[in-house]
Amino acid sequence: FFFNIRMRIVTSTLTLSALCSQASAFSIGTRNAGVAPDTMNSRTTSAFSFALGSTTSPDNDDVPLKIPEPEAAVAVVTEGDTRETTAETPSVSDDEVSSLSSLQRLSGTTVTSVLTNEPVELSSYLTSSTSNTGAKSMLVFGTYAADFNAIEYVQRLRYYLPQLQQIGIGKVGLILNCEAEAAKVLVDMLDLDTDATTDGISTTVELLVDPLGKAGRKFGVGTGWRPDDEEMSPYLKLFGMLFGLGAWATLPAVIGGYIGNPFFGQPWIEDAIAVGQRKDRWPNTALELDEESGEIKVNKFKELPYVGGWERRPLELATLRLQNMMDISIKNWKELAPAQNALDAGVLTQLGGLLVVDSKSGNELFRWRDPGICAVANFEDVIKKVPLKE
Repeated sequence: FFFNIRMRIVTSTLTLSALCSQASAFSIGTRNAGVAPDTMNSRTTSAFSFALGSTTSPDNDDVPLKIPEPEAAVAVVTEGDTRETTAETPSVSDDEVSSLSSLQRLSGTTVTSVLTNEPVELSSYLTSSTSNTGAKSMLVFGTYAADFNAIEYVQRLRYYLPQLQQIGIGKVGLILNCEAEAAKVLVDMLDLDTDATTDGISTTVELLVDPLGKAGRKFGVGTGWRPDDEEMSPYLKLFGMLFGLGAWATLPAVIGGYIGNPFFGQPWIEDAIAVGQRKDRWPNTALELDEESGEIKVNKFKELPYVGGWERRPLELATLRLQNMMDISIKNWKELAPAQNALDAGVLTQLGGLLVVDSKSGNELFRWRDPGICAVANFEDVIKKVPLKE
């Protein structure tokens, strides 16, 4: 285990060095192009925040973060009160789209229920909650089934679902950009109960599919690097996104998985690693599990010198992502990969998002669009910012 830790420290050091080199080159290039210093400072601050696990910009309307891409809003709406925190994302470039509410953008947009194989109109879905557990509805705009963002959305949703129900979210639609069978395979591998995969057990999560990603684009998610270039291979576009092209928050989000965070925890990570170890995914030495119950006995990251007491330990999230990459994405690529028509539609580089709506009033309570690979919505923010169940 500690050999693996040392190897990941070496890897993270090399990654940080590469990032610094890229940042220096970017700084020189923008200086030559006449970009103002405050723009550079804002980008650096935002990237640093993501590396530490913060997913929103400072709550300061007078000094917005400045980057070339448009902004999306993470909005918290209560009766008589509206607060917005800007979160930078390259997803919205159309003036008409950015001027409409999410419900207006999604009006007439349909996805398919995996359970019934029937179309589901999304604006009606969000405003027709009949659940006894709450009058708020959530849509998770996942990506294709083998993607980091889709996997992490499912893992986070599994852990936070009870807390989401406590704040009044009575219905959750999980949209994946894949075929129905791939969606069922993914949620089964990650132990998320859904209406389409759990017989005889009531669940809040409804599994929905949108193989060509139309719903996400209607919502305004990022479409990655060079989305209109039909000549370039989608895999080459994806490779560019790994270095931040068209997805500025990718490198900070990845590096944050290595350096951890002493102040803000992400307890879903431990739960997700445990699920992986129970299914014998590698790396499988981070936790000690009870042989009979499968419960966590020891988290070895908590035994690391100096940093073991951090809220999010260094290398912990990176270990989970390695587990996800090796034993979910790569090992099951044939079952989870997008079909050719989905590749042609751009789903390989399309990012995800999240929306919470008050089903009675239609008010948006939380909105997020991923600004990069691994830069998905922070469910701790959702719980803090969505008003409590009445």
